[in-house]
Amino acid sequence: MNEPPEAQAPRVLIADDHPLYCDALRAVVMQALAGAAIRVAESQEAVLAAVKGRDGFDLILLDLNLPRMDGREVLAHIKQDVSLKLIPTVILTTSNAEADIVKSYQLQANCYLTKPVQLEAFEVLVKSINDFWLTRAKLPQQKLSG
Repeated sequence: MNEPPEAQAPRVLIADDHPLYCDALRAVVMQALAGAAIRVAESQEAVLAAVKGRDGFDLILLDLNLPRMDGREVLAHIKQDVSLKLIPTVILTTSNAEADIVKSYQLQANCYLTKPVQLEAFEVLVKSINDFWLTRAKLPQQKLSG
């Protein structure tokens, strides 16, 4: 009897310049999804280089408060690029501002979440992101090509 091919480990890009959030995100994703391939990008340049690289990602967790080019500009760039726009991009930020929420959805964010202050609540939120986007949601296997 043939075994089905083993599923590829999910690939997650964390776009955040705050070391504590990055460390917590990485730890929670690794705990929830053993073997997940995680890359951290701390600036808009690093995010854009990562998404245009050969790795490909199953999910992008994007903070709005990046240095130089903010997360809104990064989001706009990702969603305007035909080869990247199918990657689910979840805004995970400290901002509760209605203008940021509206602008993010106008730029085609797939979801907008506010980072909780308490570590335990943050862990619960990240686990729910993993559960939904990397376990339950049906995502395209092939990305569009330009």
